[in-house]
Amino acid sequence: MDQRRRRRRRGRRQTRRRRKRNLLLKMIILIILIVGTIAALLLWKKYGPSKETADLNKYYGVENDNQLAIVVNNQIIDPKGMITDGKAYVEYSVVRDYINERFYWDPNENTLLYTLPNGVVSVGVGSQDYSVGKEKNSEEYVIVKTEGSTAYIALDFVKQYTNMDFEVYDKPSRVMVNTETGSVDVAQVKRDTQGGVKSPILTEVKKNDKVRVIEDEGDWKKVRTEDGFIGYIAKRSLKDVTKEKISRDFKEPEYTNISKDYTINMAWSNVTNTDANSGILQLIAQTKGLTTLSPTWFHVADTDGDLESIASTEVVNYAHQANIEVWAAIRDFDGGINSYDESYELLSHTSSRTNLINQIISTALSTGIDGINVDFEKISEECGEHYIQFIRELSVKCRQNGLVLSVDNYVPQAYNQQYHRKEQGVFADYVVIMGYDEHYGGSPEAGSVASYDYVKNGVEQTVKEVPSEKVISGIPFFTRVWKETPKTDAELAKAKGTDNEDYTMNVESTAYGMAEAQTVVEQAGVTTEWDDKTKQNYATWEADGSTYEVWLEDAESLAPKLQLIKDYNLAGSAAWRLGQETSDIWDVILKYVN
Repeated sequence: MDQRRRRRRRGRRQTRRRRKRNLLLKMIILIILIVGTIAALLLWKKYGPSKETADLNKYYGVENDNQLAIVVNNQIIDPKGMITDGKAYVEYSVVRDYINERFYWDPNENTLLYTLPNGVVSVGVGSQDYSVGKEKNSEEYVIVKTEGSTAYIALDFVKQYTNMDFEVYDKPSRVMVNTETGSVDVAQVKRDTQGGVKSPILTEVKKNDKVRVIEDEGDWKKVRTEDGFIGYIAKRSLKDVTKEKISRDFKEPEYTNISKDYTINMAWSNVTNTDANSGILQLIAQTKGLTTLSPTWFHVADTDGDLESIASTEVVNYAHQANIEVWAAIRDFDGGINSYDESYELLSHTSSRTNLINQIISTALSTGIDGINVDFEKISEECGEHYIQFIRELSVKCRQNGLVLSVDNYVPQAYNQQYHRKEQGVFADYVVIMGYDEHYGGSPEAGSVASYDYVKNGVEQTVKEVPSEKVISGIPFFTRVWKETPKTDAELAKAKGTDNEDYTMNVESTAYGMAEAQTVVEQAGVTTEWDDKTKQNYATWEADGSTYEVWLEDAESLAPKLQLIKDYNLAGSAAWRLGQETSDIWDVILKYVN
């Protein structure tokens, strides 16, 4: 009996313990569920789609009702546009920088220009009329409007000369401009979605909407809708990305060029007055295989575009008898105008450019000259757009009159991009690299005038922008002899904190022709050694408390530079300057230019 009671008591105790365990387990499960729910809610709050709607005016940068938001391809541009009389107008700077750089606005003479192969389109402010060369045309809308000094161009007019399409939308007022060509990545939306994670909602995209895929970012894709919204959509909301070819009914203008069927062997002749022209004949007689002579005959007299010319029909006739073409060089320095400000003043006025071009062409034709060589070296960054417009306009006149147009350029550097080499490669017949002055008169340190790597880099960078068959590689016929003298303590103290702080030597240099430079070395009683880095014969010596250095230009140094013509399939070479070479140089040149 007692034993049965003990078993019953033990059973009841076990039942109570089971109930407690079950209750505890249920409480733990409940807590886990509560914690999980809270965590899920927190995650949803953090990562779930937002219901907040974006302020579209702020998104597009629109500050007032008169502004037109602008999207060009996959980029939102400052809202420098407006809708007037039912037409979309965009500020000139936007057209130039993002849509078509060939449009040119002259704020001084309130004229919009666009250069075609055989004529220039010209439009005045507030007019529906425009001219293409001598032909008159008209539109049903005002082509150019101004607000103060700011010009706005009708996109319908821009489209006439640009491979593009555009569409205007409202809420907010905006224009979607597309200038992309070739094939682009597109995808279809699988289901209605608002995209984004916690970002405010820009717009809803519907099932089967097509979007332009811009970037792939993990589980998301950056896309652009057809009406100009740029945002993110989850990959799972998109069908597979495919290629779509863009096709428009637009014919690009063909800018034809004159191309010689031989490798060009050109040399500049530095002529400063009419009496010096007689010396050119003797210099020509000493050459071998010279195809092209470029005498410095033309200078810009003033900012009105008047021309100073010392061109000689006698020299032209003599050169032609020797089967040599004459490309007269025109310069914006060393006679007449001679500053960055003057070049800007000249080139930023359409009437001045036109005056200069007309005189260049007239003088060239009356003298029998075969081409023009532009050597403008006073072009500031601000002047760049005016300079390249001058090249465009000059190219039209040269093309119409059968004159070769070549344009001289520095070795490409970050600080001379304003010369617009790529655009030169379209309009000019030849683009010349002045592959020298790596170290120049006034340089703070001694060095080669034209080391091999410097010339090679100039070629490599230029052919990235200009077709190689249009590129002429300029080489030096001169050498600089450098004199270095240690700075005094006072001079070092004065230079501290300036750009010259790292230069401990006072540096002077004198430019010599090849024979003269060799004589200087011989008189110093030293022997040159081949410097494989610069690929030049190098010499140094001490005298009168100074160190002298020279990197010679000679037959050995020019050979590897000339080899670049063949290595990169260039149009030829040009040498500065005639008369500074030794007689053996022409045999070296002929090995590479023939």
